[in-house]
Amino acid sequence: MATNGIAKKLKANRAKAIVDAAYAGKYMIAGVCCYNLEGIIATVRAAEAKKSPALIQLFPWSIEYADGLLLHAAAEAADKASVPIGVHMDHAQSPDIIRKSVELGGYDGIMVDMSHYEKEENMRLSKELVELCNAKGIITECEPGRINGFEDGIADTEGMEEILTTPEQAEEFVALGIDWLAPAFGNVHGAYGPKGPQLDFPRLERIHAAVGDRVRLVLHGAHEDYFQEQLLRKCIAAGMSKVNINGPVNAAYTRVGAELTGKVPLTTVVEEQTKAMQQVIEQNMDWIMSTGKAA
Repeated sequence: MATNGIAKKLKANRAKAIVDAAYAGKYMIAGVCCYNLEGIIATVRAAEAKKSPALIQLFPWSIEYADGLLLHAAAEAADKASVPIGVHMDHAQSPDIIRKSVELGGYDGIMVDMSHYEKEENMRLSKELVELCNAKGIITECEPGRINGFEDGIADTEGMEEILTTPEQAEEFVALGIDWLAPAFGNVHGAYGPKGPQLDFPRLERIHAAVGDRVRLVLHGAHEDYFQEQLLRKCIAAGMSKVNINGPVNAAYTRVGAELTGKVPLTTVVEEQTKAMQQVIEQNMDWIMSTGKAA
């Protein structure tokens, strides 16, 4: 496809439009990590209740577990929503799963995460896979450097060296044609150590100054013990436009399941789990100031 044809398809991409609007409006979009249909429904209901744009995010596990079923449910839910919602794959860490996901259709964006490879291989694979996605009108996200830690759905990088992102690395990834960049500035996946987050905001501000006019910066590692209203808004002020929300949403699901299973009908358990997840998502939308932005 001609370069101008690809550019036209990417310009019409709804995930790109949602996050670009957040950057312009100085708020963030919640990328809600969903593992089941309840998570998808809770995300859409929260977005509609708060009149907020949102992203439904799936991990590669959803493809391995259910082929395209969960993906296509997410895409249909996004299509039918009364507010702008996109579907994004988070942390796609295998070239094969990215190729399969592109073929399945339904994704607006895919995170091409080759950060567990050494730099030369990371860049080679990222370039190839970004071009593949872009040709289909799918926007891409990459992670310059390496964010440490472990989160359900992501390959464990706890034993690997953390590599903080530099403005120079950010430039190299922007040159690949990506739309979103996930910088490593002291953030980690999963739980933080006893000192809590040790975030290098001057580094983040330098990255934003270098590439923020061309790509959107996105936040990973926003553990719920620390990343609430104050810290999330500090990240917005530093130029970030999307935050991944995982742990607290899915903890609400498991908590309600443990409390109610065997005591009420299964349909009631499912409905209450969905409501609990929705409440967490709505609270985060207030914190990141996306509430009302789809009105």
